[in-house]
Amino acid sequence: MCGISGLFDTRGLRAFDPALIRRMNDIQFHRGPDEGDIYQEPGVALGHRRLSIIDLSSGQQPLFNEDGSVAVVFNGEIYNFQELVPELEALGHVFRTRSDTEVIVHAWESWGEACVQRFRGMFAFGLWDRNRQTFFLARDRLGVKPLFYALLGDGTLVFGSELKVLMQHPGLDRRMDPLAVEEYFSLGYVAEPRCIFQGARKLEPGFSLCIRRGQGVPEPRAYWDVRFTLDNPVRFSDAAAELTERLRESVRLRMIADVPLGAFLSGGVDSSAVVATMAGLSKTPVNTCSIAFDDPAFNESEFAQQVADRYQTRHFVETVRSDDFDLLDTLAALYDEPYADSSAIPTYRVCQLARKHVTVALSGDGGDESFGGYRRYRTHLMEERMRSALPLGLRRPLFGLLGRAYPKADWAPRVFRAKSTFQSMARDGVQAYFHSVSILRDDMRRQLFSNSFRRELGGYNAIEVFRRHAASAATDDPLALIQYLDLKTYLVGDINTKVDRASMAHSLEVRDPLMDHPLVEWLATLPSAFKIKGQEGKYLFKKSMEPFLPQEVLYRPKMGFAVPLSRWFRGPLKDRLREVVLGDTLAETGIFNQGYLKHLMDAHQAGARDYSASLWSVMMFDAFLRHTRGLSPLPA
Repeated sequence: MCGISGLFDTRGLRAFDPALIRRMNDIQFHRGPDEGDIYQEPGVALGHRRLSIIDLSSGQQPLFNEDGSVAVVFNGEIYNFQELVPELEALGHVFRTRSDTEVIVHAWESWGEACVQRFRGMFAFGLWDRNRQTFFLARDRLGVKPLFYALLGDGTLVFGSELKVLMQHPGLDRRMDPLAVEEYFSLGYVAEPRCIFQGARKLEPGFSLCIRRGQGVPEPRAYWDVRFTLDNPVRFSDAAAELTERLRESVRLRMIADVPLGAFLSGGVDSSAVVATMAGLSKTPVNTCSIAFDDPAFNESEFAQQVADRYQTRHFVETVRSDDFDLLDTLAALYDEPYADSSAIPTYRVCQLARKHVTVALSGDGGDESFGGYRRYRTHLMEERMRSALPLGLRRPLFGLLGRAYPKADWAPRVFRAKSTFQSMARDGVQAYFHSVSILRDDMRRQLFSNSFRRELGGYNAIEVFRRHAASAATDDPLALIQYLDLKTYLVGDINTKVDRASMAHSLEVRDPLMDHPLVEWLATLPSAFKIKGQEGKYLFKKSMEPFLPQEVLYRPKMGFAVPLSRWFRGPLKDRLREVVLGDTLAETGIFNQGYLKHLMDAHQAGARDYSASLWSVMMFDAFLRHTRGLSPLPA
């Protein structure tokens, strides 16, 4: 795993300041502490920080082709590089290293922009071809690896693995994008391709950007998408057997490393399945790492221990105290943009633990999206069946009225908490799903934002992120549609962002077998009934894993990787929250209705409502502002 950075003059041959590219490269030292180098020629500067995983003695970057006319800086892993080497050698290419990076330059020479379609892995790279006067950026299909870029007013393209790289350039427009703020308070992250700053962008997963000097800068182009055809005629039993073999292949490819390797083991189905598969492929005990919590309501370490015992892994466990909130300002520095998933805290801790023992860790991320594991999927399907019974023209006024009139009752038994259901019934499927995943829902954001900020938004609503992707989903199957939306939004903006920054903070490479794109494509051909059966999510996956995992692991209620936010804001973080809500940092932005912020805080701390997720998003936005402005953190 590595950090990449660079500058490209899209118009001419300007000489870049060597001190600038060194600052850009060094700001992400944590991503690659083993080695670092830069390369410059007129109009081009490339920087690279290396975390050595494969071919430790060579493979340094920037890496070049035989005559030095093509250069690349690369972050990630090409898992099928060993298959591509003989094919490229047959085309006349000469390899000087055993590194997967060298495959990229030769694949570009032979296949041009289409080279990315041949790569199986996680990657973000920038490539310069002097003979073609072409600069090429690409990002992997599922957005495991990040890639930020900006086109400056003078025609300079600046790019890097993290936003902090771009922030080293004095020409970056760092004005906050109001639409990004709307997306953040809806989703808890700023969705691709937008960035919190107006002058920067993220390259979307499965996209590339090809720039020929002097010919302007085109829009990025998609080279891949997943299609939920649901038309595979395979029998359930055969699909279960095939899934086991596909998982084996995916895990095997991700176990190729010249450094110590292990896995995260949470005790959930996904990570347990990965560990069980690794154990079947490894001649030595697998290294596994788990975080335990001192609060039993959040602790699932006993299930991780069952799997570790069954496969006799070298199991490492550390207990995190339930008041582990000292990382707030650390997270703001790591993520660069506002980011509101509180599970970033235990994720940071498990990466910290893993790095003590391994350099590469396999994870179970991506399973919920492809296998149908989230509880919200089952709720959505139930509501979709109800919505299908009445036309939208009748549902919208009827349930809209009930949703407005029915009181909010978080404190009441679930049967009496009908307000959200009524509101959901008044919407179409995309609206309803967006509503269900929003941190602050539409009515709350209208109250959260000041009148002047709402005018800046110009009517923009973050649901447009979902609408844009839904228009490309090519399916009207209720489950397939929301799986597609999550693959394009939540998986990328939340899960992959969280794991990349937390792991790279500790110079740890994380690999995701359940995000193998051939596996994702195959799963998208299977009927939705294979994925959710009644109230059982991940049905096919669980049945396929029954010979390998305990029933208690497979069929227990999903717990998640959570922290006790609600209690924090009524206890140890009570005073800090008050400092944030009533402080100058948020007020000076002009974004917020200060009265509504105070209402959220007061209602939560009085125990009248649980606004913990909303308040955490506010607190992390404040931490982002303080970090970017160089302010001292508030006392914990």
